[in-house]
Amino acid sequence: QVQLVESGGGLVQAGGSLRLSCAVSGRTISSYIMGWFRQAPGKERAFVAAINYSGSIINYADSVKGRFTISRDNAKNTVYLQMNSLKPEDTAVYYCAFRSGFWMGNRQRENGLYNYWGQGTQVTVSS
Repeated sequence: QVQLVESGGGLVQAGGSLRLSCAVSGRTISSYIMGWFRQAPGKERAFVAAINYSGSIINYADSVKGRFTISRDNAKNTVYLQMNSLKPEDTAVYYCAFRSGFWMGNRQRENGLYNYWGQGTQVTVSS
């Protein structure tokens, strides 16, 4: 059974930092492209970042570029999202996901390409 478990969310003041983790079981993530998405209240789930198998190719949403960093540790079967300079508009439930197949450039941003999803972790940024 495949499971993705996000952790590290919480309440932080604007300008602060959080590090999200996503631990995967039931699959070895070294064969998969990993992604982070977020869903704010009343909005659709939106792409945040994606990383290829080795970590050599990364794609970020424009809204988080320069503030967030995605990384992966294949030995630990875990993917991370370091979030710095947080803003109130970053408030959302954050989800990790993974997909098989080839890297597809900006198509990595499409929710429908991802096969497996976690349950999400809440991030709240106060002003």
